[in-house]
Amino acid sequence: MEIGNQTCVPEFVLLGFSAKSEIQFILFGLFLSVYLVTIIGNLLIILAISSDSHLHTPMYFFLSNLSFTDICFTSTTVPKMLVNIQTQSKVITYAGCLTQIFFFTVFGCLDNLILTVMAYDRFVAICHPLHYTVIMNAQFCGLLVLGAWCISIMGSLLETLTILRLSFCANIEIPHFFCDLPEVLKLACSDILINNIVVYCATGLLAVIPFSGILFSYYQIVSSILRISSVEGKYRAFSTCGSHLSVVSLFYGTSLGVYLSSAATPSSRMNMMTSVMYTMVIPMLNPFIYSLRNRDMKGVLGRLLGRWMLLNDEVIAGLS
Repeated sequence: MEIGNQTCVPEFVLLGFSAKSEIQFILFGLFLSVYLVTIIGNLLIILAISSDSHLHTPMYFFLSNLSFTDICFTSTTVPKMLVNIQTQSKVITYAGCLTQIFFFTVFGCLDNLILTVMAYDRFVAICHPLHYTVIMNAQFCGLLVLGAWCISIMGSLLETLTILRLSFCANIEIPHFFCDLPEVLKLACSDILINNIVVYCATGLLAVIPFSGILFSYYQIVSSILRISSVEGKYRAFSTCGSHLSVVSLFYGTSLGVYLSSAATPSSRMNMMTSVMYTMVIPMLNPFIYSLRNRDMKGVLGRLLGRWMLLNDEVIAGLS
């Protein structure tokens, strides 16, 4: 890293939200609560799926991977932000910034690709129900998830490693609460043409193409549902993908909001507020969307909580 000619830049400054101490205290409590709910909610989803053999199906296998990805995705940014608020320090090291960019991109891409795989799963289930168990076998499902991991890691490595060739100017303040790649590139005083090309290509391969796959899957799904004669059959078919469609709408809606807000007002705080939606709020909402709209998940979670409460009562009785 260099400033100007040969001066080292060991760290960046994350400006975050507000400099007022009373606002910082409120933000710390709010973000900590959201983070804990996200972790607990997604862990409950994973535990419920792993503990009930009736949920050992492709749909729930992908859902457990989505929950794990959401935990990792929000953990790449929120803990560091909470530490910075608590310690009143806004510093992040150069190595820490690169690490955050790498893992943020990995789990962001993985989230996107798993949503695409889930859309394909619903497409096969509704459009080819007789061949579903043959097509979506355990080995194929495992390969789909493994492929999503490999693609995400390779794409993130490519974006992150190209930053190493850059030198940075004296202004090392990032107007964000985490090391957002576009914001970091704005601070470079060397040519970022190659970086921009890599980012645009990666966005096309890891975001636009998967989203197109989701749209195509749902086009086929809607076409198949419309051909079902009974209203009850249509409702039952659509209900199997309602939760996924809600999550996709939230994920891509907020991502598009970030892009549009940054394009319209590059220095606006609206970009940070929209980023909060897809980095914290959506990973928190996903467990609620899938559990509240799914009868099987509600049943398993109810039994898990019932067992936990019974065990807790037994422990209290034993202590007394």
